[in-house]
Amino acid sequence: MATRERLNPVGNHTVANQPPPLADYNVFEADTVLVEAVDREGAEWATGRIAAVGEFAGSAEAQELGRLANENGPTLRTHDRYGNRVDEVEFHPAWHDLLGTAVEHGLHSSPWSDPRPGAHVARGAAFICFSQAEAGVGCPISMTYSVVPALRAQPELAAQWEPHILSSTYDRRNAPAPDKRGALAGMGMTEKQGGTDVRANTTVARPVNGGGPGAEYELTGHKWFMSAPMCDAFLVLAQAEGGLSCFLFPRWTPDGERNRFRLQRLKDKLGNRSNASSEVEFDAASAWLVGEEGAGVPTIIEMVNHTRLDCVLGSTTGMRAGVAQAIHHASNRSVFGTVLAEQPLMQNVLADLAIESEAATIAAMRLARAYDEAIAGDAEARSLKRVANAVLKYWITKRAPAHAGECLECLGGNGYVEESGMPRLFRESPLNSIWEGSGNVQCLDVLRAMVKSPASVESFFAEVADGGGAEPRLAAFAADLRDELPGDVATIETRARRLVERMALALQASLLVRHGDEAVADAFCATRLSGDWGRAFGTLPAEVDFGRIIERHAPRV
Repeated sequence: MATRERLNPVGNHTVANQPPPLADYNVFEADTVLVEAVDREGAEWATGRIAAVGEFAGSAEAQELGRLANENGPTLRTHDRYGNRVDEVEFHPAWHDLLGTAVEHGLHSSPWSDPRPGAHVARGAAFICFSQAEAGVGCPISMTYSVVPALRAQPELAAQWEPHILSSTYDRRNAPAPDKRGALAGMGMTEKQGGTDVRANTTVARPVNGGGPGAEYELTGHKWFMSAPMCDAFLVLAQAEGGLSCFLFPRWTPDGERNRFRLQRLKDKLGNRSNASSEVEFDAASAWLVGEEGAGVPTIIEMVNHTRLDCVLGSTTGMRAGVAQAIHHASNRSVFGTVLAEQPLMQNVLADLAIESEAATIAAMRLARAYDEAIAGDAEARSLKRVANAVLKYWITKRAPAHAGECLECLGGNGYVEESGMPRLFRESPLNSIWEGSGNVQCLDVLRAMVKSPASVESFFAEVADGGGAEPRLAAFAADLRDELPGDVATIETRARRLVERMALALQASLLVRHGDEAVADAFCATRLSGDWGRAFGTLPAEVDFGRIIERHAPRV
């Protein structure tokens, strides 16, 4: 791809050796790996829908909206001009435009409103595309998508709220849900005294008229993190007489009054700056019990699991966006008289980044198919999902920051400047590893699965074995991994990160061997499994087919 020169309209200064903007292209159709995965994993019927999202996400308009939403972050209004509490968050119009477009495309609800085979794969691919425009709106979108299976634990509440949640209309008004054309949902679990240990929560729930599933309670306490606080309803945890329980907390009570809660402040976050995250206090706020008292964690975990899938999808998004920018820049810039993307050392870096991106994409889409199959009643898929969800959430989100940093470096000083968009990508990269359970939480979840659900481990290794027969390096790696489980029980928690990392690599290798590009699969097995690799991206062995891998991942504008 030749470099371009552009005349500056002021004077005779010529801008040379700068790439054109990577804009006005379809991010779905330009992503060969994602297109293949959609067809393979059972969502070929949704190609047109996903392409429509991809066209929007790659447009200059969407990229400008993302910039504006981040440079003009949310602001908190606790009171109106007369001194009345209003507890509202104001967003830039760009935020509303982006969120409205995501809702219009059904990213918050499509698997539930159109529950056909492949629905979660289709929605996952569209989520990957849309988030390349802006990741911040992914928070309310993800939580709304995830609330439905948890809410169905209380059928009468689900019947009341699902029609609003499944609406494809975004209604930004702060009003009672029955008066709106659509509703969004959030979640609040974390408290000041402990994030991971939710059983230490101190928020108290008092029954209003005897209590019980579906009944009204009053919540008094706080939440240290409640993201997207302008959502219409939230699932929250609180201590009832029967133990930690799950409640549906709406912004407005059924009689049309503002619920009794206060937004204390908004968090000043590293990234995800277009999205508001808040601290909240409840003052005898009305809420309704979802499920049984004492079953708060098993009830809300259905929501958590789906948001963890979105964490995998979100980090996959960042890898694809970073690779696309890095290859585009290097293909349109010359250094020492040679196009940067044709120089051997840069080819090594770009190919290595592309391999990581392809492994993430294929694994994320396979995980989404497991959700589809599990919902359809496939016990094997349910077992696989039990382990793969935590394994991939741990590894793919953990790889994202290093990947984003290397992609940024491919642009040199240009990448360190805000206008490039790469600093925003870099700041976003640690989020998914922290959100919905940090790396240690995911590893401990895998260990619990080994004890409580041995069948899930067998399903995992069966999936890995499907690729091992065609790749001796994978077969040997998987056999060694088997020998490590559980190993010395006294040290297994200490070794958990190492075990889960190796499980992720085995699963990604199996999927690449079966479904990825041959050059990518070979390089992945040689480096990630056999150890012919350094400690940074760009340390692939010399015999790798760099050109083929880079061409496969180049954004076709």
